[in-house]
Amino acid sequence: MSSPADHVNVESGTGSGHSDSLFAKIEAHADGQRAQDERLGHGRNLDSILRIPVLMQVVLGSATMPVANLMKLGRGAIVPLDHRVGEPVDVVVNGRVIARGEVVVVEDDNSRFGVSLTEIVGPAAADSNG
Repeated sequence: MSSPADHVNVESGTGSGHSDSLFAKIEAHADGQRAQDERLGHGRNLDSILRIPVLMQVVLGSATMPVANLMKLGRGAIVPLDHRVGEPVDVVVNGRVIARGEVVVVEDDNSRFGVSLTEIVGPAAADSNG
């Protein structure tokens, strides 16, 4: 991350100019490091990032069919999905699978579905899914 110019060569010097120059270089390096930390999300910038909305979707399954079959679909048609009943559903955030879970009925509102998470997908598995 640092360049050779960032490293300070400290040798025993006789003049006070070396000391002032050394401290100036250390201070400049510290200022640069603070600026880099802020760009990387340390401090107040992290709060801004944590407020960014993301789209979360629960995928029950998917199906592939030719356009001709798609155009024949009408009211009451049943499209078979690739997931079976009882299999975990994928929880997807911004196009990446982040977890898997079971579909449940929300206790406070019986007219709504929810997902009970059963598995959190690690970064390596999430990268291969999106």
